[in-house]
Amino acid sequence: MTAAPLLSRFGPRDWPRPPHAVPHRMLDRPHEGARVTVAGLVLVRQRPGTANGVVFITLEDETGIANIVVWRAVYERFRRAVVAGRCLRVTGKIQRQSGVGHVVADTVEDISWMLDSLALPPASTPVRTEAWEVGGKVQRG
Repeated sequence: MTAAPLLSRFGPRDWPRPPHAVPHRMLDRPHEGARVTVAGLVLVRQRPGTANGVVFITLEDETGIANIVVWRAVYERFRRAVVAGRCLRVTGKIQRQSGVGHVVADTVEDISWMLDSLALPPASTPVRTEAWEVGGKVQRG
């Protein structure tokens, strides 16, 4: 069973796509080395001890995921956004290896403030809140 992407739970108009951000489902279209901007929720941050200071980030938008590679020099420049951002806009170059595409980051911007404009969708199952009294005790339905 595959979980639905977090942002897919919102309507297309609910996610305020940052200007010039490419939907993740379209990242297979730009050529190797093309400069792109992507944005999305941070799902995973990894900084393996064996990666020589490289940080790997997985972002999600309403169309899918994007793999981000942040080299040490870029990490040092944008440390606060990389470490603390819940939602990021990343600009970099497309790199493909073994059929898997990555965005090698040049800039990283924390755009977590955009999440404040999202309202959670209503629950799919309504909650019953009516109550009635039976034998002097309140019963909830």
